[in-house]
Amino acid sequence: MDLVESLKMATTTILSNKLRSSLTILGIVIGNASVIAMVGIGQGAQKYAAQQFESLGPNLLFVTGGSSRQRRTTFDLPRTLVLADAEAIASQVPAVKSVAPQVQNQQIVTYSSDKITTLTIGTTPEFLTVRDFTVDKGRFINDIDIKRANQVVVLGSYTADRLFGNQDPIGKKIRVKNLTFEVIGFMKSKGSFLGNNQDDSLFIPITTMANRIVGRSSPYGLLVTSIAMSAKDQNSISAAQFQVQNLLRLRHKITGDDDFEINTQADILGIINAITGALTLMLAAIAAISLLVGGIGVMNIMLVSVTERTQEIGLRKAIGATQSNILTQFLIEAIILSAAGGLIGTLLGVGGLAIIAALTPFEVGASPVVVVVAVSISGAIGLFFGVVPARRAAALDPIVALRSA
Repeated sequence: MDLVESLKMATTTILSNKLRSSLTILGIVIGNASVIAMVGIGQGAQKYAAQQFESLGPNLLFVTGGSSRQRRTTFDLPRTLVLADAEAIASQVPAVKSVAPQVQNQQIVTYSSDKITTLTIGTTPEFLTVRDFTVDKGRFINDIDIKRANQVVVLGSYTADRLFGNQDPIGKKIRVKNLTFEVIGFMKSKGSFLGNNQDDSLFIPITTMANRIVGRSSPYGLLVTSIAMSAKDQNSISAAQFQVQNLLRLRHKITGDDDFEINTQADILGIINAITGALTLMLAAIAAISLLVGGIGVMNIMLVSVTERTQEIGLRKAIGATQSNILTQFLIEAIILSAAGGLIGTLLGVGGLAIIAALTPFEVGASPVVVVVAVSISGAIGLFFGVVPARRAAALDPIVALRSA
């Protein structure tokens, strides 16, 4: 009996017990669908994080006050950076294109009878270039505003909608911490970054913010929360990081650990990708347990099938079927069941990912490699768990099999 004949007989046997065959492959279906969905969601989350970081600005670096150890031991960010540090970076670091120091915190903002709390950012004109923001109408902060510490404000698009609705906010007066500011412009929508609405903010001159809103100063100058900067190009990021670190160590007269921390988009994205990758692997491993359970189910049903078909096996061996023929047929049945479960599970997993992509911002999709691997593992599970029933069937003595029937 050749392989084609064994395949025909195995297919006929499976189709003659549709309900039992369907229940047998259920564990394989669920396992395959889960693995493909989990891996697809994990990869989609990594793509989403990459897109979010790209939206922050091109070739971006951040300098924040305090070392990693200091930041882990206090709720308040260490205040070790001053405006003069940002000015020194802009003038003395050749690999840096633009620098935008920032002083920021939450402030109560009032217009007429409306009162909201929003992120208030004191910064410089370079903020637009570094963070890739665009003014929708009006103008942004300029050097004169910085020099004179003018009480002018530029609104984020969401903040403008909350305060003014359909009104034109240009020229209107709002109050920030009981100080009156004139609205000189508002921004185009920037969108969210990892759940934070970047449009729920307002921008004022950094000198106004430091002197009149938060009162941050030191013997070395105006204290800033952070310094954002953009490298000249992607190849200059490492050089910029090295040069900025050396400059700040000289300026701060550091001989031991740095009292600041420099992070690039790639650094932060690498951490997030490591976390999402580990979570994806863990979820996929949990989902793969269903494949193992499904394989055990296949073996269980095949053992039952051997018992039920004892007479058939005895009869076939009596008329000349070899142990190899019986072994092959039962192995083929197990592989067909598992492979069919794998294919159905793949279709369900891909369909689930399509629904997730339509309902969420994740660009999820089934990787061809993952699909091929998942279906191949399903077939391998059928082969592995089908060996015991197939060997039991092949080892039956035809006389004993016919008598027991």
